[in-house]
Amino acid sequence: MAIRVLIVDDSALVRQVLRAVIDSHADLEVVGAAADPYIARELIRTLQPDVLTLDVEMPRMDGLVFLEKLMRLHPLPVLMVSSLTQTGSEATFRALELGAVDFIGKPKLNIARELEHYADDIAHRIRAAAQARVGARAPVCVRASGGAPLCGTGPVLCIGASTGGTEALRELLLALPPDAPGIVIAQHMPPGFTRSFAERLDRLCALRVVEAQGNERILPGHVFIAPGDAHLLLRRCGANYKTALSDAPPRNRHRPAVDILFESAAISAGKNAIGVILTGMGRDGARGLLAMKRAGAFTIAQDEASCVVYGMPREAVRLGAVCDELPLAAIAGRVLARLRGADTPRV
Repeated sequence: MAIRVLIVDDSALVRQVLRAVIDSHADLEVVGAAADPYIARELIRTLQPDVLTLDVEMPRMDGLVFLEKLMRLHPLPVLMVSSLTQTGSEATFRALELGAVDFIGKPKLNIARELEHYADDIAHRIRAAAQARVGARAPVCVRASGGAPLCGTGPVLCIGASTGGTEALRELLLALPPDAPGIVIAQHMPPGFTRSFAERLDRLCALRVVEAQGNERILPGHVFIAPGDAHLLLRRCGANYKTALSDAPPRNRHRPAVDILFESAAISAGKNAIGVILTGMGRDGARGLLAMKRAGAFTIAQDEASCVVYGMPREAVRLGAVCDELPLAAIAGRVLARLRGADTPRV
């Protein structure tokens, strides 16, 4: 049965293009379109869609206001359609906090051509949204204290995530202390949003979070997020680790790809790394995590119950790439215990 999609956007052009893009896939079907949230509210009741695409900026009722009401009264998977601007990205991350599953970037110019160019990606995100768990977000972990000094010389924490990952990363990073090991992250996200995402996390947590530029030394208390449309790699440089960027073709449909980051960590850091794979659709990161485990790294997967989409972690577990599978709220504590040489029992 096709996934039933309701489009909510005040732009007739966007509604037309999205309808054409979505209906071009046999497993997807647009069941309706609304120019504002008031019309959408009635259509949701009558059409019972599986997924909603929702514009952020609309007349009569703001998309974020509508989303908050929707998630409280009638939760369903929502894919935001967000402008590729600073204001648009801030609104997008607020929407993800409110319960939206994912987002599509809406260009300011050549909307029809650009949306058609990303037709496969839009379809992929709708499929992921249809599988997502929706509803109220779990409480964010209390920020961890510094505790005992971390053991080891220059350990590196490598994290990969996709659908649902922005909020999972927020919770994980908030739970890590300012003396946490250097962290590198590959989160599936389009260009134009990763810098705002890094800035948002930097404001929230005790760590220094930046969008990676390449050739940065990976120091304790610092987090480097892969830029949209670039692979992030870990490189050994003498006694140090540094970031590197690559414009190599996408892997597993993605650039940045989690597999590429994890494979580079297996080669450059081996047992001096910890790999964590979080919520997301597909299999990106599973083989890379296996390479890390074989190289001696400790590996963790987010468990099914706490994932928005249990796809990437499931594939890693199936491959035998995971040392431990944990609820999101327990991952930070397990990482710190491992680094301090006081491993905790399995959860």
